[in-house]
Amino acid sequence: MKNIGFTYNSTICVSCGGCQVACQSSHGLNADEFYRRVVIISDEKGQSHAYSGSCNHCEEPACVQACPTGAMYVDEKEGVVLHDDGICIGCGCCVWNCPYGSVSISLSRGVSQKCNSCIERRAEGLAPYCVAACPMNAIGWRDHEEGEGWERLSASFLPSPDKTLPTTLGKFRRGGEEE
Repeated sequence: MKNIGFTYNSTICVSCGGCQVACQSSHGLNADEFYRRVVIISDEKGQSHAYSGSCNHCEEPACVQACPTGAMYVDEKEGVVLHDDGICIGCGCCVWNCPYGSVSISLSRGVSQKCNSCIERRAEGLAPYCVAACPMNAIGWRDHEEGEGWERLSASFLPSPDKTLPTTLGKFRRGGEEE
């Protein structure tokens, strides 16, 4: 597993949306555009779970595999999934193939868009906007391996991580208990 990526702890997330708003405003996105989105999801038992989702910077990204132009690619230095607006044709193949719904088409620009993990901020030693904005520290950016209760993004209400191998590590509740 790559040793970089987001962490998300649903056991302490209060669904305030601060991460979503910080990301949206700092990237100059329109009101209906998101790189990170906070939602409440019900599992098969009818229990509600907070989920703050963005690109999981997968090890086997379906969006990259589906992109016919190479606009969606994996950064060789860091291993994060990035997007090149200049060669994107806005076909939507990446959107349809991302099992996490993390890619969208910008209606104003006509190209795909997604989280880039605030790679420019991180290069300056700063946390991604969403991480900096979370009042509960439920979202983090890590540079370490699994452990200390963190595991590959996996919860009963999310798509299986088996095909794309998301680098996001999570802590979730199942039946009132942590997963």
